[in-house]
Amino acid sequence: MTEMNDSPREKPVIGIVGGVGSGKSTAAAELAALGCRVIDADALGHELLEEPQVKAELKKRWGEGIFREDGSVDRAAVAKIVFSDRAELEALNSIMHPLMRKSMEAEIAAARSDPGVAAVVLDAAVLFEAGWDDLCTAVVFVSAPRPVRLARLSGKRRLDAGEIALREKFQISLDNKARKCDYTIDNSSSVRRLRKRVGELFLRICHPAD
Repeated sequence: MTEMNDSPREKPVIGIVGGVGSGKSTAAAELAALGCRVIDADALGHELLEEPQVKAELKKRWGEGIFREDGSVDRAAVAKIVFSDRAELEALNSIMHPLMRKSMEAEIAAARSDPGVAAVVLDAAVLFEAGWDDLCTAVVFVSAPRPVRLARLSGKRRLDAGEIALREKFQISLDNKARKCDYTIDNSSSVRRLRKRVGELFLRICHPAD
């Protein structure tokens, strides 16, 4: 993995990846509680979808059908298109990923210059697919068995097994992602146990000499 920082004293950037429902955002929230600045790639992408230049590109590609009456982008309509055709997903990524990376780089720089920030966390499901791992000092895989992930999603995001499989088929397999990562955190049980594991990882990455 190529490190973004040249100086060992520079604040680390911790990438977070894992399967849908694994608890990536929960792990990121625990790191935030320890003083890290979290960059949520999904939230960033949603914000960029409302930028005029992005809307123009989307309209050019898919027409008026992906917009709501108020002019906002219907993300469900876009998802239905791109998760059924790899070429369409690649078209969306070619529009979004360069803009997202630019925003990430700016946010990372701002966070590193903030004395109140211990480290930066990049919560991004497609970190490797998008090539954003080169922004990271270390990447963490959040692991949870598929039945556990499905149980979490059934009440939270209402995605069924088929929808999860559809989204994950366009990503690197979870086994390959895990092998690419520097650390793995098991999140198959309670938030309390996850908090303990995240705390230990935080010390290992941010305070290795302590």
